[in-house]
Amino acid sequence: MLFYKNWDEVIKSVKTLPVARKVVVAAAEDEHALEAVHEVVRDGLAEPILVGGRAGVEAVCARLGLEVAPGNIYDEPEPEAAARLAVALVREGRGDFLMKGALETSQLLKAVVNKETGLGLGKLMSHAAYLEIPRYHKMLVITDGGMVPYPSLEQKKEILEHAVGMLRTLGYDQPKVAVLAGLEKVNPKMKETVEAGALKEMNQRGEITGCLVEGPISMDLALTAEKAALKKYESPVAGEADILLAPDLCLGNCVSKALIEMAGARMAGLVMGARCPIVVTSRASSAEEKYLSLVLAAAH
Repeated sequence: MLFYKNWDEVIKSVKTLPVARKVVVAAAEDEHALEAVHEVVRDGLAEPILVGGRAGVEAVCARLGLEVAPGNIYDEPEPEAAARLAVALVREGRGDFLMKGALETSQLLKAVVNKETGLGLGKLMSHAAYLEIPRYHKMLVITDGGMVPYPSLEQKKEILEHAVGMLRTLGYDQPKVAVLAGLEKVNPKMKETVEAGALKEMNQRGEITGCLVEGPISMDLALTAEKAALKKYESPVAGEADILLAPDLCLGNCVSKALIEMAGARMAGLVMGARCPIVVTSRASSAEEKYLSLVLAAAH
């Protein structure tokens, strides 16, 4: 069964795609964003379309040595207007996916969710982090750590399906999903265990397809087969999880950041659920995280 062990394998796979995707950068006067764009252009994975103040954009491109056709730079110095124009370019089919530049996430998403001119599909949007972790034997998705603070059961179903869809786009056949909780039994007093059990039942009834769902399950059993065996917890997901579905944004966000800061994980992240993937990285994100997020988006 296909899975990726590290980012080198993912990048190698994406490089086999026949056509480079077009990335539209909103408020593109952002040097760190354009550093990442420069790398994916150099790797042949994407072509840039840059929306922002022309003078600032051209100055950054010159410093980086990033060559962009003059017709692929759109002069719009005001951030919210740049976001609207970037979204319009994707909506019109002139770009394949979207990246945040020198503007607030809320400014970009305001343009994305506009019911008349945005990129919404009438579905929930969620964030999926895709990580290479030195002590785990394969890549791991953690969701949702960036969009939905306290998801309902139905929202968790959508978040799960977005993450599964992302992995299936990368070639996974049946991703293994661990619905996290603090214990492995349904306890009516603990909402996350009840909803984890409900998601597993939905999967068994065929209401959630293309994956294998287990829950409730604790994080150690999801990632370590030996501990699952010691606790006599039998599941094909135990020790083999591809996706960790967090009960809320706080846990999903904290687990991802703890793995990055304390365990040396290398992460990319995408917002899913719109017409295209959206690269919305934090201002504190490394240049590598921005680059890897572009690689992940280019696979779609």
